[in-house]
Amino acid sequence: MKAQITLLPGDGIGPEVTDSARSVLDSVASKFGHEFAFDSQLIGGAAIDAEGDPLPSATITSCKNADAVFLGAVGGPKWSDPNTAVRPEQGLLRIRSVLGLYANIRPVKIYSELIETSPLKPEILEGVDMIVVRELTGGIYFGEKTRDAISASDLCTYTVAEVERIVRVAARLASGRQGKLCSVDKANVLETSRLWRDVTDRLMAAEYPEMKVETLLVDAAAMHLLSRPSEFDVIVTENMFGDILTDEASMLAGSLGMLPSASLGDSKVGLYEPIHGSAPDIAGRGLANPCASIASVALLLRHSLGLEQEATAVERAIARAIGAGARTADIASDGESRVSTSEMTAEIVRGLS
Repeated sequence: MKAQITLLPGDGIGPEVTDSARSVLDSVASKFGHEFAFDSQLIGGAAIDAEGDPLPSATITSCKNADAVFLGAVGGPKWSDPNTAVRPEQGLLRIRSVLGLYANIRPVKIYSELIETSPLKPEILEGVDMIVVRELTGGIYFGEKTRDAISASDLCTYTVAEVERIVRVAARLASGRQGKLCSVDKANVLETSRLWRDVTDRLMAAEYPEMKVETLLVDAAAMHLLSRPSEFDVIVTENMFGDILTDEASMLAGSLGMLPSASLGDSKVGLYEPIHGSAPDIAGRGLANPCASIASVALLLRHSLGLEQEATAVERAIARAIGAGARTADIASDGESRVSTSEMTAEIVRGLS
């Protein structure tokens, strides 16, 4: 097949892991007989420096015309002043909104060879294989904001339609897995969460009566992610709770450098990115772990291009590299040899079949 892919390298280690993602996509195209065309565009701090805008119009046009979009990372201390009117993260929020990407999919699966890299006890991590589904375009991040000399406010709003569509995404994913859905809210305090719970309960009873549904308050969910993570299958929650819980869940795998994400909407165009940040302290040193970016490539192949065989091949290649002992610094134990970003990428490419 032919596909147009927009690359948004961004800031910090973003360009390095984007290079890794492109190398894997090139290898997939060669091995499986596809043609992938790439268009690299600016986002985040790099875009602010070049254009004065974290999401230039040329980037928007390229993303709208693409079959899929890959993002490296945005942000860094150069642009970190919260009082600055223009910030790198605004580019990420805007591209999600422009493309109508309301569902963030974050798989969390533990490689047995890396269990010792997690701060949790190995017995707690056995069998962990979950997906966290985070609502992306509503809630407090997108609500009206005010601030003066003595106070500030952030408005959190959700509609019935917004809750229904994200719960349906999560329920469809759970239907193809263990048939277990956990909805996370704060209905004991927040009206938006009471709406979330009412809509979820009604929708699941009407459309997925056979599914096992659990409802947890967000504070309890945070605790259970560390005490019984293997019991979760698919978790669905609102924007801010999802942002926090997915970063917590990433530590089950021992490193942010291992976990991918996909941001999806109603069209085939999705935005795929590693969940780690821009890590400016290691940028340009070959220390970045490309596994999360390469796993995001697998999600891109699966969800936007419909290439399940190729997606599975990429995931197996990552597993082969880990199984063969390839370790970047973030996942290496004491005494283990370490490979660079490019060396880990090459090892994964070699394992593609």
